[in-house]
Amino acid sequence: MKTRLVLLSIILCFHLGLQAQNSSSTYWVKLKNKTGTPFQVSHPEAFLSQRSIDRRLKQHIPIDETDLPVSPVYLDNIKKLGVQVVHSSKWLNGLTVKISDTTLIKTIVALPFVLSVELTKPSNVLKSTRLKFNEPETIIAPSQYGNAYNQLSQLNGQYLHNKGFRGKGIQIAVIDAGFWKVNEIAAFDSLRTSNRILGTRDFVDPQSDIYLQNSHGMSVLSTIGGNIPGTLVGTAPDASFYLFRSEDVATEYLVEEDNWVAAAELADSVGVDVINSSLGYNLFDDPRMNHTYSDMNGTKNRVTQGANMAFEKGILVFTSAGNEGNNAWRHIISPSDGVNVIAVAAVDKFAIRATFSSVGPAFGGAVKPNVAAQGSSTFLVTSNGEIGTSSGTSFSSPVLTGMGACLMQANPQATVKQLKLAIEQSASMYLTRDSLLGFGIPDFQKADLLLKTSGVKSIQTASTWVVSPNPFSDYIFIRQLDTTKFENCSVNIYSLQGVNLRQSTFIPSEAILLKNLSNLPKGFLILTIRSGDKEEQFKLIKISR
Repeated sequence: MKTRLVLLSIILCFHLGLQAQNSSSTYWVKLKNKTGTPFQVSHPEAFLSQRSIDRRLKQHIPIDETDLPVSPVYLDNIKKLGVQVVHSSKWLNGLTVKISDTTLIKTIVALPFVLSVELTKPSNVLKSTRLKFNEPETIIAPSQYGNAYNQLSQLNGQYLHNKGFRGKGIQIAVIDAGFWKVNEIAAFDSLRTSNRILGTRDFVDPQSDIYLQNSHGMSVLSTIGGNIPGTLVGTAPDASFYLFRSEDVATEYLVEEDNWVAAAELADSVGVDVINSSLGYNLFDDPRMNHTYSDMNGTKNRVTQGANMAFEKGILVFTSAGNEGNNAWRHIISPSDGVNVIAVAAVDKFAIRATFSSVGPAFGGAVKPNVAAQGSSTFLVTSNGEIGTSSGTSFSSPVLTGMGACLMQANPQATVKQLKLAIEQSASMYLTRDSLLGFGIPDFQKADLLLKTSGVKSIQTASTWVVSPNPFSDYIFIRQLDTTKFENCSVNIYSLQGVNLRQSTFIPSEAILLKNLSNLPKGFLILTIRSGDKEEQFKLIKISR
């Protein structure tokens, strides 16, 4: 026994040594230009062979800047940081480097000649750890997911699942209309046996049995946490859940928004990481309560304010965009209009938009919906408890929620702002966003890589604006921090109840003065600045002069 222990120690030390030697990750460093190069297009013989020059002449191919080697000045500056340069590309104007100290990434990105940094191969740390125990990397067969595989693979979610990120340790609150027979249906066996239903609460009727209420939340939950290998596996089958009922399907009144906020606050207090809400509000049984499209401005309605606040507290919030695309309303509904909310549109298995999916933008022009996932013929546990399909943004939202939980597990240091940005920036239409699918269908491999290279400029979440003084009495200054050029910007000041107290537009300059604010109510206010397709929000305190 002692000999085996010594041998095991030797093996472990050997593999730890391998791990130390191979702990560097490989990155692509994209450079802005070739300033400082001593080479010239007019003298190609200095960097091209004669045969190469002749080939270009023969085919009438001009010698241009792409032929010039990477700037040796830039190369030397990178090397001085202690980075190993593996090779360089003159055509793409970049470097392949190995970095063992990840704190250097931010230093590299901050260099004035660097455009971006992208992880291209992670270190062998995890691989070495597996080798110690002779455990091969687990690749989950598509057949294990049954017919639910398409809704996962459409998001490239299998990338995270194959790396072992299936939501373990992440807590999700599902706020819905009821969870009929979740305590009995086989798809939820693994949740019950491992005690991963952490708690329930009925905000409509505290005395009711949440498992005897509406089946909608049960179907929603099945797309995330359902787990019948070979038949149905959700997008985060290893996550843990709180099940909250806020919706009374028998009626539709404004109180349900307040129920929702109460549920979100409980979710916050118990430490939930992610919220899914496949609910939405616009029209009520009492028309006097109805919202208008102008109310869908991202901050006004109470349920929207609650959703925004949940995000401010560090909870990633996903909601259905709504199923109003084919009716007179057409638009998104609250809380999907929230400035902090990820509103999810619906597509079919071929990534074509479902016609019932609500359209954007939010009132005022903000991008809504944010992204899309399969909500047409989504594979799930249906209302009768059987495995089948159903359609609605009610199901595209939880499909995406589960992947958001996996992404959070894979990137435990990421903030919700970074997670939201990474999901949006990974999406198929990020550069061609529209009011039907927003930024499009996310790719969770790309989202993960964006977060793994959090020093990349595109994922930074620094503010564009600074607002001062705060607290204020009768004026505030707005200053732009970066050099982005905007033709017009809009400013709104809201009460905490969502009442628009002040609205104006301005053309950015060194400092914009908003004056004559003494008539605003004292206390906490919210100021929003919309510039281009970006909106930033600031909390202000109004005091007496």
